Amino acid sequence: MFLIATKLFVADPARKIMTLQELTACINTSWSPQIGDPSVIGWFTVVAYVLAGVLALLVAKSRKGRLRVFWSVLCVLLFALSINKQLDLQSALTAAGRCLALAQGWYEDRASVQRVFIVLVAATGVMVSVGLAVVMRRTLAQNWLALVGLGFLCTFIVIRAAGFHHFDRFIGYEIANVRMNWIMELGGIAMIAVNAALLLRQRSVPH
Repeated sequence: MFLIATKLFVADPARKIMTLQELTACINTSWSPQIGDPSVIGWFTVVAYVLAGVLALLVAKSRKGRLRVFWSVLCVLLFALSINKQLDLQSALTAAGRCLALAQGWYEDRASVQRVFIVLVAATGVMVSVGLAVVMRRTLAQNWLALVGLGFLCTFIVIRAAGFHHFDRFIGYEIANVRMNWIMELGGIAMIAVNAALLLRQRSVPH
């Protein structure tokens, strides 16, 4: 798998190197900055992101040290994702990959690149998760739910950005009229929000 993906990026005079202007023009043919999901569930998710972000901000302000950093990062991430929810920037990333693949002649082999991308991101996610668990080991019992929620959100974002057909089918699967992507995204947000609410109920102590 890695050998195939490596070969795709070896310099080849026959493959076109796109300029930034050409890449932008190509992306704009399939994506534009507009409201991506005007449905009720779409706006509900935006509100959920914002509320979870506010809770994360309150937790960050009530903590010190590593916990303040962790919850501050979560706050920024949640607010950024609330904006991205409607701009759908990961679709722009997917479009950019498609444009490059077509221009450089490896579109037919894109599945190999997608697999490598997912493996690399998954490996990075595992290492980051382990690192966070080690750094926050003394307070892991109070923050594990937020870490799991963060994992859900990151997994969902990676799957969407990769544009891998089988994963797209998975997140589009419905259980009792509830789509899997709603479960992953709103579930992750809910875990973070619940963890933040529980911490806010506790007496503020320095860490």
